[in-house]
Amino acid sequence: MIGNLGLLSLIMVAILSSAVTLVYGFSMTKKYRTSTSTSTAYAVSDTYIRPFTLGSACLSIFSIVLLAVAFYQDDFSILYVAEHSNTQLPVFFKIAAVWAGHEGSLLFWVLTLACWAGVIALQSSLQSDYQIKVLWVMNGLLCAFTWFTLLSSNPFEFNSVLPVEGRDLNPMLQDVGLIFHPPLLYLGYVGFSAVLAFAVAALLTKEIEFEWVNHCRKWSLVAWIFLTAGIVLGSWWAYYELGWGGWWFWDPVENASLLPWLTATALLHCLTIAKEKQQLLKWAFSLAFTTFSLSILGTFIVRSGVLTSVHAFAVDPSKGLILISILCIVFTASFSLLIIRGESFNSKNITHFLSRSFLILLAITLLVVAMLVVLFGTFYPMVYELLGLGNISVGAPYFNLFAVPIGLLVLLLIGFSPLAEKLREKQLSAKVMLPLLAMSTIVGFLLYLSQLQLNQLSQLSDLHWVVQITWIAAAWVFFSHIYALVTDYKETYFMRVVSMSLAHIGMAMFAIGAAMNSHHSLELNKKLEPGSEIQFFDWTLKYIETELYVGSNFTAEKAHLELSKDEESFIITPERRFYQVRVMNMSEPAMKWFWHGDVYITMGEKIDSSAYAFRIQYKSYARWIWVGVLLSVLGGIIALFSRNQVTIVSFISRFKYA
Repeated sequence: MIGNLGLLSLIMVAILSSAVTLVYGFSMTKKYRTSTSTSTAYAVSDTYIRPFTLGSACLSIFSIVLLAVAFYQDDFSILYVAEHSNTQLPVFFKIAAVWAGHEGSLLFWVLTLACWAGVIALQSSLQSDYQIKVLWVMNGLLCAFTWFTLLSSNPFEFNSVLPVEGRDLNPMLQDVGLIFHPPLLYLGYVGFSAVLAFAVAALLTKEIEFEWVNHCRKWSLVAWIFLTAGIVLGSWWAYYELGWGGWWFWDPVENASLLPWLTATALLHCLTIAKEKQQLLKWAFSLAFTTFSLSILGTFIVRSGVLTSVHAFAVDPSKGLILISILCIVFTASFSLLIIRGESFNSKNITHFLSRSFLILLAITLLVVAMLVVLFGTFYPMVYELLGLGNISVGAPYFNLFAVPIGLLVLLLIGFSPLAEKLREKQLSAKVMLPLLAMSTIVGFLLYLSQLQLNQLSQLSDLHWVVQITWIAAAWVFFSHIYALVTDYKETYFMRVVSMSLAHIGMAMFAIGAAMNSHHSLELNKKLEPGSEIQFFDWTLKYIETELYVGSNFTAEKAHLELSKDEESFIITPERRFYQVRVMNMSEPAMKWFWHGDVYITMGEKIDSSAYAFRIQYKSYARWIWVGVLLSVLGGIIALFSRNQVTIVSFISRFKYA
């Protein structure tokens, strides 16, 4: 019964979105062919497009709620539930399993697309004809993905037999990260469909209205926040759950999420200039189209069967062909429209090298180059193999070779960005600029040396100069933005400077964490048994005992280790779990974190009657990576809400004179 209702709801979403796509598409074609008045057409379309869009949103919510109920009730008559759940699985993992597999994740994609369209339908600030075109584009995308889900990835498909027990959720996914990471990522991915829809709708209007830039900027910022949060949560999940101790592996699926993030970051900055000065408008259109196309490309990588990965869902090439067809249609149609209408508008020229617009253009170029580097490194091995030329791998050395210089150049530009206009307008003299540069160089250099001395790490890296330059560049970002905050303390745009400073300083903090983690971490593999102890740096690690216990759907061996230094001591408890249903062993690492790094311990195979293999790692500055990105997300949130809120300065002044 639940499966039938869920399937019926999904079919209704497909029918409603198809009706909007075909009927309004036909009416637009007829309008352009006959050149008749459109007021009647808009009045008619307004009577069904908004209700149909809102109906699709409600039905998609109903559909996914029914799938969650099926998981909660252990309804193994539904094949997807039987393959991703078990009666012993904790309830919160049963609910999260809704989007843990291929079919459920696509249903969540449909849900997100329908809900974003529903939010746009409820916006009263949009002009009627423009809003209808935006909703038409959104319904076209919803139609494509809903039919794709129904015909090739139906989450409500019934089992040919009724099993007594389910196959259980993959142990690697049985973590709180599953509850938040995929939804955040999909909200980001699909959020850029709205950006594409606003841009396409602007090109479809007779007189291109530049108000689309304001709408795109808001939606881009929302989607960027979700995408960034999803990526950083996935990075943290991989770090603490998989036992590898790494935060980024240049895995193809990780790269798939990085690609739209790079162009989305470029798009955000491009839209700022487009809004303020009507510059870089064609860049804005191009980045809007490219970002959502890369989101679809990421979905293709995960679901096409072209790779084997811990992230990959499907192994059916036919699904990949459908997705790549949707991608080709979206990419070709949007850019063709831009080429056709490109002569209808012109961007204003950038007139000075010492301008914010020129610096943003340089930053956009670097981000696009970075995207192309990652794109080539990700797909070159796949294409090479598909052409029958053999197997080839492109690993971290290739990506790092390009990522390091591009990242350092971006940091230098970020540090210069709040000062460029002041230099051009002669509000900032060399007497101020040179001390800022000198102070950044000295402070960055001394901070780096102090960390080497504190952690006795000078012998661990042959690339001190890379990390040292990163510290100096990060210090340059910090001091330039602090100077901007102090000098731009004006009520009109103070919160904009605050949000920009938080985002940019967060990226500088991320860069320090990434550089230190890459070049000043240490790993040690040892055989340990209860009663044994080893020296690790200036810490003493002692194996106290092994505890055996039974979890809800697994059995585990837990090691109790004591980490001591001077008069301080901590207990660390890594585990090795065995999941009976899936017949899988999983290591659950444990760590003790400090502000300058983590002691990270993974319990490996049992070697003899009481001894185990342990991997003991020091992950330098690991937490700075995620704290830095979260600071950038906070900056984005402040930028999103500060437009409609009274600024801090205004609030303080009102309170003072009350």
